[in-house]
Amino acid sequence: MNINKFKLEEYLSQYEFTSPYLLCSSDAESFSMHEILSLADKEDKDLWENLRLGYTETYGLPKLRKQIATSLFPSLSDNNILCFAGAEEGIFASLYALCQPEDHAIILTPCYQSLLEVPKLKGADVTEVPLKEENQWRINLEDIQKSIKKNTKWVIINFPHNPTGQVISEEELKSLTHLCDKHGLWLFSDEVYRLLGTPSDGWAKPAAETYSKAISLGVTSKAFGLAGLRVGWIACQDTQMLQQIKQMKDYLSICNSAPAEIISLIALKNKDFILKRNNQILDDNLLLLDQFMLKYQEKFRWVRPQGGCVGFVEYKSTESVDHFSARLVKEKGVLLLPASNYDYNKNYFRIGFGRKNMPEALHRLEEFIQSNC
Repeated sequence: MNINKFKLEEYLSQYEFTSPYLLCSSDAESFSMHEILSLADKEDKDLWENLRLGYTETYGLPKLRKQIATSLFPSLSDNNILCFAGAEEGIFASLYALCQPEDHAIILTPCYQSLLEVPKLKGADVTEVPLKEENQWRINLEDIQKSIKKNTKWVIINFPHNPTGQVISEEELKSLTHLCDKHGLWLFSDEVYRLLGTPSDGWAKPAAETYSKAISLGVTSKAFGLAGLRVGWIACQDTQMLQQIKQMKDYLSICNSAPAEIISLIALKNKDFILKRNNQILDDNLLLLDQFMLKYQEKFRWVRPQGGCVGFVEYKSTESVDHFSARLVKEKGVLLLPASNYDYNKNYFRIGFGRKNMPEALHRLEEFIQSNC
């Protein structure tokens, strides 16, 4: 396969496990095994204690799939859920299995690189529709409409958005699905940050519940803060489409980790407790970032995120943000994510605020600014 280097993952692999302060993290604060197991009811404790470490079902543990549907897609059933080893496998398996060389795909950018690269890998024609800061990073239906061609098959979105933290409203999603339905298009909706944050207009329904030709992507990694489990899923009303994607999974992970599925089941049963804790951390950290952005408004600017745990910050300097970030991590051990990792050629960086140690990381950033800028 002739595939481009995954810039973001290459960058993180260089710094993520050696930098003490990750001020660019894209996930919520994690939990220990003890914390999650302490939430288990008797039935799930028995499942855990009597678990045998054999192969698991390719579609995912039936109890887990039922819980995913119940917790996140209440109008769907377990038959509409297919599990994966993380969200990345869900992206690859879905888009590689379904995109064809004669297809045209419309993709909102900046974006997580695989959403853009996998259709290209299949030879599909791709049109990028950039989100614009002057539009508060919101989806623009007119730009999507203008990009539709005779062979357009896919619209690929991500909300809450990585890296801007913007969300899609119920009205915007309905308008988008109406447009897709009018032109017979499939909608791939990356929703891995959904329910993390407190958007002013509330949460839109998952795309898979709203539209019969939509695929919704979810994972335990982001909103739930359980990235080490490597358990993700897609939801879709079309079970034949799920079968096609499952056939691609047969060539990838085949099945998920048995212990990870049980821990994921327990976590999803305690969704409200986990999200309440994670959202409280976000709220506290956002208040600190509000103060920071006000204090240093001559140096930095952002559109305040509506959902998720990341934001996109402009560094208002003639110095490149790549150089600024390199100096910062070397001197203070604080890691930012320059926008170049999204192939975004403006002086922005991603900041993350889902971790408990963000206040300390932010303090070290402030020390660096005061002594170096």
